[in-house]
Amino acid sequence: MPSKKKALEERATYLTLMGLFLSIFTGFLLHKRRSHEDLNLRPFDFTLLGFATYRLGRLAAYDKVSEPLRRPFTKTEPDPSGAGEPVVPKGVGARRALGELLSCPICSGTWIAAALVYGLGIVPGPTRAFLAIMSAIGVAELLNAATEALQWTGEAERKQAGSND
Repeated sequence: MPSKKKALEERATYLTLMGLFLSIFTGFLLHKRRSHEDLNLRPFDFTLLGFATYRLGRLAAYDKVSEPLRRPFTKTEPDPSGAGEPVVPKGVGARRALGELLSCPICSGTWIAAALVYGLGIVPGPTRAFLAIMSAIGVAELLNAATEALQWTGEAERKQAGSND
């Protein structure tokens, strides 16, 4: 159990991250207001943002390619059920708070979505190209997961049907 000092350090890290998020957001809004530009996100942009954020959040939290960036803050350990190897935060205080951010695809996805929206507002062309690529990978990942789930279900049902004879 972390000491009160470490728990206070974790809360301070969370508050600092929230302040940073809100500061960047405010700066972005002020920039848009001064330039008299609207963001003009279209419904298709939201679809691309959703799939890209899904993929990039999982990339940040789970993929081997981003493991060196997570290593100071997280560790991969076997799941007690044997179902896999989840990424979990390590350490205490600020280190643990950052580990929680990096081990959670939804948590890191918040920052990723913000960066993508800011990118659409600042450099829309390159950001849309990046969104298209990452969205295609996100859709492919979902389709692959659905295919695997159907395959596992089918195999289990065939095994069960064979054992009933």
